Amino acid sequence: MLKYTIKRVLTFIPMLIAISLIAFIISINAPGDPVERLSKAAGNEGSAEQQSGASKKIKQELRKKLGLDLPIFYVSISDLASSDTLYKIQDKYHKANLEKLTHQSGNWQAVADYYNQLLKLQKKSEYVNAKQIVELNPNLSLNTVNEAINQFGFEIGSLLETAEKEIVALKFDKMNTLVANNNFLAHLGTPLSIVKSAREKMFSNATRWKNYIPNLQWYGGKNQYHLWLFGNGKNRHGLIRGDFGISYIDGQPIQDKIWKAVWISFGLSIISIFLAYLISIPIGIYSAYKKDSKVDRGMSLVLFILYSMPSFFVGTLLLLQFANPDNLSWFPVSGIQDPTLFDPNWSLWMKLKHRMPYLILPIITYTYSSFAFLSRIMRIGMIDVVSQDYIRTARAKGLGEGKVILKHALRNSLLPIITVFAAIFPMAIGGSIIIEVIFSIPGMGVEAYNGILNYDYPMIITVFTLAGFLTMVGYLVADILYAVVDPRISYK
Repeated sequence: MLKYTIKRVLTFIPMLIAISLIAFIISINAPGDPVERLSKAAGNEGSAEQQSGASKKIKQELRKKLGLDLPIFYVSISDLASSDTLYKIQDKYHKANLEKLTHQSGNWQAVADYYNQLLKLQKKSEYVNAKQIVELNPNLSLNTVNEAINQFGFEIGSLLETAEKEIVALKFDKMNTLVANNNFLAHLGTPLSIVKSAREKMFSNATRWKNYIPNLQWYGGKNQYHLWLFGNGKNRHGLIRGDFGISYIDGQPIQDKIWKAVWISFGLSIISIFLAYLISIPIGIYSAYKKDSKVDRGMSLVLFILYSMPSFFVGTLLLLQFANPDNLSWFPVSGIQDPTLFDPNWSLWMKLKHRMPYLILPIITYTYSSFAFLSRIMRIGMIDVVSQDYIRTARAKGLGEGKVILKHALRNSLLPIITVFAAIFPMAIGGSIIIEVIFSIPGMGVEAYNGILNYDYPMIITVFTLAGFLTMVGYLVADILYAVVDPRISYK
């Protein structure tokens, strides 16, 4: 058994790598820009110019912290025309446009020159001061000047995101018209012609054949996946050390938010699983022993009713009945403790005593459907076992019915519900979104719910990763329990 356990634990390594790869792929392909979301969460103060400068600085720091200034993986397979440094471009729309232009021309150097000249033109247009122009020429209207400047800047922004030749030609015509009709934009005519010339050179020197030649790039350990998995030894610790990234909601580390929630959901789930098995095994045994009797049919009816009742319905009924001042106000309405009375320095017994009234209704809601389901599985397993030849042999030898059931039949009938345990166990980490929201329990279910509502992909990916890991643990525990309850099962 020890040898088998060690072998199974070792197989965790490739499985964990596979889980981490899937989680990483999901994270980098998640909609939206994490830098934009996190920079908004950070907020800025001061004038518009100061805010703009602060925003750029924040974005640069966030990109570096998140590793977005690094290549995605250890290696990349592209074509000879593509750039191996395109990941350094911050704006994803600019990046997509550059990829299209590179594919159209096959000449990355010319594309890069066109892009740089366009950025220079954009920077020069941003320095045009409408107020100074109006002061020097009172005949001009401030609104007219601002409109021309903004229109010119809009056309540049469109060129940075557009690769269609017809649209680009139209944008250049509009910009030339603006320069010709507005003397205060005349100094932009020369850099505009340089941009246009750089674009023409891009296609006149096209090498599209490079698009069809594969190119392999090796980046070593300086890549996003390596940083995400192992960290950098400074501000990032990596997934293997419990660093799941930064929340998009408030910019706080996921690990600071998640572990308290994990233990709350895990504790409630383990208690409910224990109670479910504790109740379901005797009920399943008794129901199988009294097969087809009135007691069996009555218990089956009750269990089917319980299993068919949705948890949100039962949880709401329990609150209305037992946590309602108009009915029976026996239990608190929500939460797991009273923040005005709870003392973190209390002993474990005092903490449990204080929290118990808050946990009774959630545990009941967690447990009722599980034990109803497990009881039916236990009944079916027991009925199958008691029909076996060795059970008839035990009875023929004169053994008492209790000894036959508890000693010979019970262990083998446990195999189906052990199999179910392997599937139930991963759910313990994720909690129940519905139950935790109804009872306002600050567990993983609530965190996952808030993550989904707010598109907090790091939190969602964290739940996915932990659930994948616990799935492997659950199946390992199930395999070990198989051998414990059934001596015929051995692992070599």
